[in-house]
Amino acid sequence: MKPIWIVDDDQSIRFVLEKALLREHLPTRSFSNSRDVLSALNTAADDEGPQILVSDIRMPGGSGLELLEKVKAKHPGLPVIIMTAFSDLDSAVSAFQGGAFEYLPKPFDLPKAVELIRRAVEESQREEVAEERMGETPEMLGQAPAMQDVFRAIGRLSQSNVTVMITGESGSGKELVARALHKHSPRANGPFVAINTAAIPKDLLESELFGHERGAFTGAQTMRRGRFEQADGGTLFLDEIGDMPFELQTRLLRVLSDGHFYRVGGHSAVKANVRVIAATHQDLEQRVKDGVFREDLFHRLNVIRLRLPALRERLEDIAMLTRHFLQQSAQQLGVDPKRISDASLSWLEQFQFPGNVRQLENICHWLTVMAPAQVIEPKDLPPEVGVLQAHAVPPRIAIPEVSVAPQGFSDAESRPVSVGQVTPLLIGAAVGWESELEAEATTLLSAGQSNVWDALTHRFESRLILAALANTKGRRIEAAQKLGIGRNTITRKIQELGLE
Repeated sequence: MKPIWIVDDDQSIRFVLEKALLREHLPTRSFSNSRDVLSALNTAADDEGPQILVSDIRMPGGSGLELLEKVKAKHPGLPVIIMTAFSDLDSAVSAFQGGAFEYLPKPFDLPKAVELIRRAVEESQREEVAEERMGETPEMLGQAPAMQDVFRAIGRLSQSNVTVMITGESGSGKELVARALHKHSPRANGPFVAINTAAIPKDLLESELFGHERGAFTGAQTMRRGRFEQADGGTLFLDEIGDMPFELQTRLLRVLSDGHFYRVGGHSAVKANVRVIAATHQDLEQRVKDGVFREDLFHRLNVIRLRLPALRERLEDIAMLTRHFLQQSAQQLGVDPKRISDASLSWLEQFQFPGNVRQLENICHWLTVMAPAQVIEPKDLPPEVGVLQAHAVPPRIAIPEVSVAPQGFSDAESRPVSVGQVTPLLIGAAVGWESELEAEATTLLSAGQSNVWDALTHRFESRLILAALANTKGRRIEAAQKLGIGRNTITRKIQELGLE
């Protein structure tokens, strides 16, 4: 493993960190100023550079923020941890805008510092592996068994010109599968032409598919080739075929039967050598029964059927897809790619993704623009994922006032008890929170969710800490004392749970 570079003009800080990291079998290299670091970076080979850079914010000869800016310009993927005194916290927070992985306030708790550095190392190594995998699989991504079945089918069809029907929910990536079928077919050197039959008005769809002659209708000033002619020698992808108007289905059936068609307003048959791949998110068998889709066309299209799984059926692919889309968005926007924490990935893996892969791609683009730090935490995820709701303080529960005078208490002592006087534990007991927890766990387990332990523990700890902080008006040390945990523990939990 490459070493961790430590930059601080205070020799005692460098010494303490070096010894602590060496005990964890993490190699180090130390510098007393930013000038030496930049010089070493310029001369170091790729395998000799740092795995992580830990830098003080105030040093003679150049600040840590200046160093961060210069390092990120040349090594955008290098995680940088900024050490800062409490008086410099505003500067340290602004370091996130420059791409810092995290900041470490001084004086710091040594185990906490080592834990932070180790987390940065693990994140760095995970990103390196993810980048290698993405470099190896740029076309389609998926490790889930359902996706492996799709890949195997594409391989079996690689030397075939047979018609294929792709089914799957909207946003699941049907066009990507169609392009892969074309790319790995004997027609790979021919054109790939795609048309969404649901997105084009009924009156224009016929002309889009088959073209038109000059003067065929008002506005037809010149002859126009349709998509079938444009796809000659290649592949025509008909997306959302289930929405094709019934009268056009007859014309499509004739083309699939003999390869001939007429342009709108034309009298000469045109022949096109086209492989058709169709896709739909609808139940075509049901549409045939309903009389809105021709049964003979259905059988002509349904030679080979490929079902593309929804994203919620391939949860193990979410981490890989998320990192891929974050890299892709960063390239499109010309910015450094953001990293995503394991806690954030756990939240995404619990989300149902009604919009499937397309929705995940949009979320990653949103995060690239909106997430304030280089590492995406649960609190940075968009509201639709549900993290903000989970972090909200639970609403007060209306409990009737009671007036009971137990034996041995005076009437004055047995005054009505309002909800504000009931402890959170008693409120939970009143509504049976243990039963609700058990029901929630049963629901998640029955749905095949992964990481149920982590997900429910995350929610439980978040509510517990938020309740304690509300009780102490935000005073962490007092909240930790009331919860019976240490000061460092509550600080670490607040960071891990994204409750800052």
